Order: sequence, then C-alpha cells, then structure tokens
Amino acid sequence: MARLEQLSQQVLAVMTEIGQDYSKYQQDRGLFCRSGCGECCQHPGIEATVLEMLPLAFRLIAEQRADQVLSDLAERDDARCYFYQSHSEDRKQGQCSVYQQRPGICRFFGAAGTTGKAGEYQLSTCRNIKTDHPTAYADTLIALESDPPPLIRHGQEQIRQLDPELASNPMPLNQALATALEKALFEQYYQSAE
Repeated sequence: MARLEQLSQQVLAVMTEIGQDYSKYQQDRGLFCRSGCGECCQHPGIEATVLEMLPLAFRLIAEQRADQVLSDLAERDDARCYFYQSHSEDRKQGQCSVYQQRPGICRFFGAAGTTGKAGEYQLSTCRNIKTDHPTAYADTLIALESDPPPLIRHGQEQIRQLDPELASNPMPLNQALATALEKALFEQYYQSAE
C-alpha cells in the first residue's frame, strides 16, 4: 500500500474517533443539530487541510470518480462544499453525501470547545442549537469547567501529528480536496508504473 493511502486510513481512524468524542459530548449535553440542517455546510469560508481530505480522495479513486470530481472542481466557482446535497430552495436543509469521509472541521461543528485568552473554556455553538436548546445550552455554559467540551485545537492537533506537512496549510474545502486528489492520483500513477 502506498504511503498516502496508508496515511489516509490513519487519518480516517483519528477523525472517526474525534467525531465520536464530539458526538458523545453533544448527546450528553443535549446540544443536537436540527435534523437535516445544513446551514454550516453553506458557509463559503470553511477550510480544511490536504491531510483531512485524503480519505475522501482515496474513496473517490476507489469509486472511479476522482477524475470527474477533479474536473468539476476546476470548473466550479462556488466555494461551498461540493458534496453538500441541498433539499430545500434556501439550501439550509440537506445532507453530506460523503459523511463518513468528511474532514475534521465538519466533525467539530455543532458544539465544541475553544479557549479564551486566559485559558478558560469557551463553547463554540451554532445559533440554531442555542435557539433550539436554550436550557441545555445554558446548563452547558455553567458546567464548562467541570465538564469541558472537546477542544477544536486538540482535534486538529491529533490530525496534524499524523503528517505535519500535509496539515500545515488550511485552504478552502474544495481546493483542499482538489489538492488531495492530485497528490493521491499522482501517487497511484507512479505506483502502477512500477
């Protein structure tokens, strides 16, 4: 197995574990996303690293969709996620079509932790969760020190440790995917030529 393909499996394992940690915290605290909500997926400023996109790149190669997706991305001028499937006219309802291979940043959405300047825990939460679950949100804020949320930077660091170079340059989601696809296809090409 080639280096990047093996690395992609390690990344997916770490991201799956991270996703489970965040999901458990959100369930334990009663901070759930709306069913079918895709508002966060609509934000054009979402960034990921090439490393985070490797599992998806290798899935697309295995499904023989890599060249088509790469071509689509080259022609696309929309910065929103290529894999978000909208189910409503306002695009706020929908789903991720590559949920299992979604990057780390997508696993942190909903309710996650950050730290303030003085090192205190802070809660990063979508406004819909605050609106839909005001009591759970208030209780979570009160319990931040005794029941801290998983920190976004810790999740990012777990991923970064696998390959600091490929994790060093966050870029727009679709650009990170295109770069990951190019690297994975390049490796596959040279592996098949040997």
